[in-house]
Order: sequence, then C-alpha cells, then structure tokens
Amino acid sequence: MVESMLNYLAPMSERPVYWLTEPPAGVRWRNTKGDRRVLPIHDARALDSAPCLDREGFALTHLETAAADLYDPDSVRRVYYPEVEKLVAEVTGAQRVLVFDHNVRNPEKAERGEDGAQAPVRFPHNDYTLNSAPQRVRDLLPDEAEDLLTRRFSVINVWKPIRGPVEQAPLAFCDARTMKQEDFIETSLEYADRTGEVYSLRFDPAHRWYYYPAMRADEVMLLKCYDSATGVARFTAHSAIDDPTSPEGANPRESIEVRTLVFFQP
Repeated sequence: MVESMLNYLAPMSERPVYWLTEPPAGVRWRNTKGDRRVLPIHDARALDSAPCLDREGFALTHLETAAADLYDPDSVRRVYYPEVEKLVAEVTGAQRVLVFDHNVRNPEKAERGEDGAQAPVRFPHNDYTLNSAPQRVRDLLPDEAEDLLTRRFSVINVWKPIRGPVEQAPLAFCDARTMKQEDFIETSLEYADRTGEVYSLRFDPAHRWYYYPAMRADEVMLLKCYDSATGVARFTAHSAIDDPTSPEGANPRESIEVRTLVFFQP
C-alpha cells in the first residue's frame, strides 16, 4: 500500500466542462476546481482473490502482442485490435467485441508532440456515462444500434504498458463496490466537432483505490467503463497517480489504452 494524492472534482453549481480544442475567446479551458485528497492506494496483487470485472470492475490478465510498434497506428489497428477483441471475448464470454479507438500515453513524447502521444490523465474519471455509452453504439453502428441496445452491452477499457515495468504515473482504479451513482458527475468534453460526456468523480470516504505495481509489458488491465446490466459493477473510476516508491530517474510511463464495445447474448 502507498499513499498518493487524487484530484477529485470539487462541488460546483454549474456543469463541469473541459475543452480539448482551443475554446472561444474569453472561455476558460475548464471551469472546474480540484478537491485534492491524499488516500491509500492498495496493492491489487496482494488481494486474496483476483478481482473481476463484474464485481470490482477491473481485472488483470496477460497479452503478449505481435504488434511491432504500439506507437504506429496502422500496426495497432491491424495487429493489436484483433488481439484485444479476442482477449476480451475470452475473459467476458461475450458474443461480439468491437475495438473502436485507442490512445497512447508518454509524457515526454506528448511534450514534444510525437506519435500522437498524450500525457497521463491525473484526475479520477470514468470514460462513459449512462447517456454517452449507448450514444457511442448509435454513432458507430447506426444500422444495428436499436437492436443491439435491447441486449446487455459493456464498454471495457484495455490498458497495457508499452514498455515495462511501469515506474512512473501508474494507473489507479476504484473498487466499483465502494462507489454509488451519486459520486459520478456528468462532465462535458468539448471537441472541435462534437461534445462528449464523461463522469468526473466526487469524493466519498468509502472509496477504496487499488493499483498493480510495476506492471509488465505482457500484462493488461481490463476496466469496466459502462455496463447496461444491473446487479454487477457498472462503472468504476481511474486516474494516474504519483507512486512514492518510484525510483529516482524512473522511466516515463508508456502505455496504450484500447476501448471496446462488448455485446452479450440475448
């Protein structure tokens, strides 16, 4: 167990908004304030029973990719996407899995504007909401959406180190059983051509956070970002953290996250 700061969303009367493209003149990049909390981050490797997607909302498994370069979008789409779809289907028992996008994160490459890399996100959030997850199905599969939305589906994020072990800015995630719907705050993401919606997170002392220390490049973490079913973990939250055990001169975090739509049998 380590202690680290998590930058929750402070209470506010207006809807939280983040601009991901140049905002209009006079508009701030974001209208939020942080609620910083130093909390214990528990070692998920030390748990007596392995976490699972439908209970805690996260699970660790393994994948050795045949992709030569995970910074190369063509290689990722051609080789890694099918590997991820197969893995998620095996773990969940889903009838169909569709990868629909990915991000690579490397703070040094992000600062230099290389390889489309982004910096790690350092506030607790969940990628999809009760509204935006079904809308993503409609956007991506318009001809099938209304039929697909009559059955159970999930959005699962597949997070993997590009190089390991992860020594800096590991990903922390909250046990879904310790969260309630009121903790999630609908938040707008303003793009150049559309408005997205994610959940920011309001602090609750019941939250219990975990991480997998020193994740290797052959390990992958699956994270539940939405589930249409009730009675299972429907959402969790995640954030990059500072690990006080990181060695001096630690290598920057290099990771890839792939988002999947997961469809189950009727």
